[in-house]
Amino acid sequence: MPRIRVGVQLHPQHTTYASFAGAVRQAEAIGCDSIWNWDHFFPLYGEPNGDHFEGWTLLTAMAVLTTRAEIGCLVTCNSYRNPALLSNMAKTVDHISNGRLILGLGAGWFERDYNEYGYEFGTAPDRLRALRDALPVIKQRWEVDVPPPVRNPIPILIGGGGEKVTLKLTAQYANIWHGFGPLETFTRKSAILDEWCREIGRDPASIERSVSPQEGEDIAAYVEAGATHFIFGMGEPWNFDRAEQALAWREGR
Repeated sequence: MPRIRVGVQLHPQHTTYASFAGAVRQAEAIGCDSIWNWDHFFPLYGEPNGDHFEGWTLLTAMAVLTTRAEIGCLVTCNSYRNPALLSNMAKTVDHISNGRLILGLGAGWFERDYNEYGYEFGTAPDRLRALRDALPVIKQRWEVDVPPPVRNPIPILIGGGGEKVTLKLTAQYANIWHGFGPLETFTRKSAILDEWCREIGRDPASIERSVSPQEGEDIAAYVEAGATHFIFGMGEPWNFDRAEQALAWREGR
């Protein structure tokens, strides 16, 4: 029987730091295995100029606020930071958390972040090529920088469903793939990831499958499709009902 993990993604927007910190503590207290934020500079919904906090700075706080749960950005935008710098940031948070960081990575998509912070948005292929080029740099820096990571190598999660590039990069570099519903989409993308793994000679079972199910979807059906890590997103006011239901389901299965 596969080991099921349950996590939450706490949206760092339209909130205060005190409220966000309380939600982090609550997530660990109810038994969540992973706690995530996101890597953006402006709200993704609601008032577009509302309060918002930076993801990697928050990860440092999340590392200190917790003792057991794994933490990460779901996901880090590769384009916002030099890959050697990002590897060092990840290593530092890995040490602060005593080996509980997961490095979530994606190619980036939110154009406002790029425009207002002076990054080149370019095209989707441009951003995917940048991600492709960054991944080996990040892993190589973990081999030579000192001190090395506590958990070496730090697990890499890649989020996204691009069938020609993103899933191939996942097969090549990732420990975790994060997909999205509905179930039919997740199942199809997961099968394509399996094919990429076989093409490069990697065991598909070596990549954990995480997913953010849509409201009302059956967790058991996702487990049948290969998912073992469920991450439920939420903003303030924080509502942990779905995570608590998933945790109860896991204990009772």
